[in-house]
Amino acid sequence: MDTSKSKSDMKISISGVRGIYGEDLNLHEVVRFGRLFASFLLTQGKKRQCLTARDTRDSGKILLRTLSACLMERGIDVYDLDVAPTPVLFREAKRYGAGIVVTASHNPLEWNGLKFVIEGRGIFEEELNDILQCTVSEPDEFGTTYPTKSNYLDDLYNLISVSDSPKDVALGFDLGGGATCGYIDGLFKRLNYKFVCINDTAGISSRAPDPTSDNLSELSFLVRQNKLDFGFAFDLDGDRVVMVHRNGQKQNPDSTLLLCVASALKMGARKFVTSLDTSICIKKLIESNYGSLEYAKVGEANVVRKMLEVGAEAGGEGSSGGFILPKFNLCRDGMLAATIISSLDRASINESLTLASEYSQIRSKIRANSSNHQILIEKLLDVLQSESSQISTLDGIKAILDEDSWVLVRTSNTEQVIRISVESKAEKVHYIHKKIMEMVRLASEHVN
Repeated sequence: MDTSKSKSDMKISISGVRGIYGEDLNLHEVVRFGRLFASFLLTQGKKRQCLTARDTRDSGKILLRTLSACLMERGIDVYDLDVAPTPVLFREAKRYGAGIVVTASHNPLEWNGLKFVIEGRGIFEEELNDILQCTVSEPDEFGTTYPTKSNYLDDLYNLISVSDSPKDVALGFDLGGGATCGYIDGLFKRLNYKFVCINDTAGISSRAPDPTSDNLSELSFLVRQNKLDFGFAFDLDGDRVVMVHRNGQKQNPDSTLLLCVASALKMGARKFVTSLDTSICIKKLIESNYGSLEYAKVGEANVVRKMLEVGAEAGGEGSSGGFILPKFNLCRDGMLAATIISSLDRASINESLTLASEYSQIRSKIRANSSNHQILIEKLLDVLQSESSQISTLDGIKAILDEDSWVLVRTSNTEQVIRISVESKAEKVHYIHKKIMEMVRLASEHVN
């Protein structure tokens, strides 16, 4: 059940600041957060420079101009990519030291936000707290703005072994009118793939921003009509991607990540980290190839932090189809994911999708004010302990019901909602989901 689309309370988390533009996210808030981030860079002794970019939302231009003015006002030089995918800014931000993307990623079009980057990665919890607690002092000098360009496509091209890429593969892309417009065309032409694009004009799209929730009917038709091998659909800032198979069937986000993991295994990776809500099939694939998997709290920055702590070579978030390859980028990277999936041989793809088909996931959300989240989680913990063989409280509550079934109830990093994830065999998943939703509803009534 999703009742959150038409309502908004600005969300502040390690995933960034997000809200509906003109309502809870206004120019005053952009000024406030721009000054806070600038002050944080100065007090931490960081470089007096910041890389900026935006996705293709209508509100992005005015937000980026306002943000740039605030940074320059505090003495920060701004290097502007203008419209660019989030993964592009993350990789380039390693050179600049810091970055901000004006984006609400997969959220509805009326939303926008700010995503903060330090040393090529998203901010951690303690850094967010430091930013929010900064004192904005009077500036001692003013910064300047410079247009800049990215080497991202060259770097990604050089990462991929072109000689190993299949030459007879034909691809379809649904860019959703987002920031990958102008990037995908240049990359896959250089890789010598045959491909067709739809929704490839920036700011214009016939589908919703989030490919994980949209049915992707146009891309499915494109793939079938043109007898393509795969289709890939991106969100507005290019960190999420979802795959459509040659039969036109949209794959769930976990299957997209599974194919990335299969490719990473072929590249030699054996140590992985994924978010707690990732499918069991990914764990089974890794362990069958003599690899190891550790779990992190949901949220890109949480996964990245765990990867850095344990020296993981690859991983990501199943719920968003978000693949992370630390040696290339410290964020979910949709263009990287599409590229390495496209290079997989058909046998590996079929084997992976057969494994994925054994499991079904249901992901839903219920609107709940943030002030009630922790009380609700605590009430659910008492109920789920009696139903489960194992409980994890790493992030909300993850209850292991049996070797093929789990439920996860957690607060969202990006919306004022409680997220409920369920996985099991196809014949059981709907029963389990219905049961957990009833538990959440009853617990919510007691809280309210």
